[in-house]
Amino acid sequence: MSLNSIIANRKIAFFSTQPYDKAFFNKYNEEFGFRLDFFETQLNPQTVALIEECEIVCVFVNDIVNEAVIKQLAEKNVKIIALRCAGFNNIDLEAAKKYHIKVCRVPAYSPQAVAEHAMAMILTLNRKTHKAYNRVREQNFSLNGLLGFDLFGKTIGIIGTGNIGKAFSKIALGFGCKVLAYDIVESEEMKKDGVSFVGLEDIFKSSDIISLHCPLNDQTKHVINKTSISFMKESVMIINTSRGGLIETSAVIEGLKEGKIGYLGIDVYEQEEKLFFRDLSADIIQDDAIQRLMSFPNVLVTAHQAFFTNEALTQIALVTFNNIKALLTQNDIENKAALLV
Repeated sequence: MSLNSIIANRKIAFFSTQPYDKAFFNKYNEEFGFRLDFFETQLNPQTVALIEECEIVCVFVNDIVNEAVIKQLAEKNVKIIALRCAGFNNIDLEAAKKYHIKVCRVPAYSPQAVAEHAMAMILTLNRKTHKAYNRVREQNFSLNGLLGFDLFGKTIGIIGTGNIGKAFSKIALGFGCKVLAYDIVESEEMKKDGVSFVGLEDIFKSSDIISLHCPLNDQTKHVINKTSISFMKESVMIINTSRGGLIETSAVIEGLKEGKIGYLGIDVYEQEEKLFFRDLSADIIQDDAIQRLMSFPNVLVTAHQAFFTNEALTQIALVTFNNIKALLTQNDIENKAALLV
């Protein structure tokens, strides 16, 4: 039996899909020949019922893939859960193992996309280009309130030095910043570039800007909290393009109110599954914490946009399809970082 015949017409059910998901996955499916079912809704215990005669489901960052969902997937004879993202904190891997379901992800697609977005947030918060844009469109050419600072010579602390953290460090070094980093495994490549690895407390105490690039797990949950904020410099800038749960929202709001945190840029949010990737412009948002955050003039919120480049979406589609193909034809994946169970 040929490889093409093994994968031909196998159905993949996609959840939490947007128009761009359909466009990129349909485009690159031409060389694979899968049957694709797209659902705009989130995967959760209620929506599992949408799956019919399907061995593969493809999920995103805010889909709920807990044991209750995985049990239902197993009952529907689903064999593969493919995450079209790097993070996997939303999936119960032990349950997947228990029910003999393979789980794969996209460990790296375009680390530059996220790293560049993190730097864009830093520059926007610092030089207030978003405010200047709106101001001059109203014929207000005053510079009052737009004062920034030189990024050159400032200390940037990076928490998490995987592919995205490494890419971000190169950008920061290119701006002439002193770069500190913390990770449980120190990168020799980054050290050669001039990055200094230090303890987590030193990151908090010494950094003018802190950028989060670590995964969300039991050790990193709420790494930014009341205690860690107390160690930080006055008017510190905090950037989070990784996972919302890295930041304890209530502690950050207090830090902003007290002036301890001078700037906050978040592309992710603890409760984002109720908000992001949706048009809520005609709704009354019930989440008081996000409303409070957006009320601060020194806070910049983007809606999980950091990954959103042509190059990244291309890689996400191709890697996801190749992961599925490898599991169907070889029951394994050459890139071990992509296979979780």
